[in-house]
Amino acid sequence: MKNIFFTVLLQLLVLTALCQADKIPYGNNPANGNFYNVRGIKIYCEIYGSGQPLLMIHGNGGSIASFKNNIPYFAKKYKVIVADSRSQGKSKDINDSLSFEMMADDEATLLAVLHIDSAYVLGWSDGGINALLLAMRHPQKVIKLASTGANLWPDSTAIIPSLWKDEKATYDSSKNKTYTTEQQKNDWKLFLLDWFQPNISLNDLGSIKCPSLIIGGDHDLIKIEHTVLIYQNIPHAYLWIVPNSGHGTLIEHQDEFNKIVDDFFSTPFHSR
Repeated sequence: MKNIFFTVLLQLLVLTALCQADKIPYGNNPANGNFYNVRGIKIYCEIYGSGQPLLMIHGNGGSIASFKNNIPYFAKKYKVIVADSRSQGKSKDINDSLSFEMMADDEATLLAVLHIDSAYVLGWSDGGINALLLAMRHPQKVIKLASTGANLWPDSTAIIPSLWKDEKATYDSSKNKTYTTEQQKNDWKLFLLDWFQPNISLNDLGSIKCPSLIIGGDHDLIKIEHTVLIYQNIPHAYLWIVPNSGHGTLIEHQDEFNKIVDDFFSTPFHSR
């Protein structure tokens, strides 16, 4: 009877924790959020949990809330640092230029402002690109990285042709428009980011020295062949193509995703 009691109690505690996690307004949580001066703008960032630092980087047009299915899991073990990237979420930037390199430098500076020497890094989509660039440009800041849904260049050899054709149609029909509101200008800036960028060569990936887990869905917007190329050109890398998954690997398969990424961060790397 005693064992049954403690089993039920444990289940209730777990359910309570899950319910509380669902109620946390990730991306709009004053209790855990703050603005930090980073390279000329104010970057909004929320921090959860304690332990080894884990930096999470969201995709284009996303925000801290993109990781609502992942933060509760990792915050049990890590100090999770997740920010709204420049020109997205609460991190406003009225300048007319934007690049992945700028955002990677933002992340490195944010860690420095938080007095964090190095962190594990998890990036999704554009955030996966930023994770790669962070490891290339600021190698001392990255212990290990997990990158899902990243591409190295913006053409149809990297992303599926149907998406590229849709983006081309948008660009052709919109490039001569005049944008007047701040929101219109910002949306167009974010679109152009993915239309013209990134521009990372396979040779560039050789400068990534930290262990890396390269992830893609088997029905991703990024071609499997391209994800495999990224894996093949990073010296210390693992590859995980997630079965029955689209671009949102960390959402569609959140339990498996969280566990495998955690295992990768926790286990010593073994060379292939």
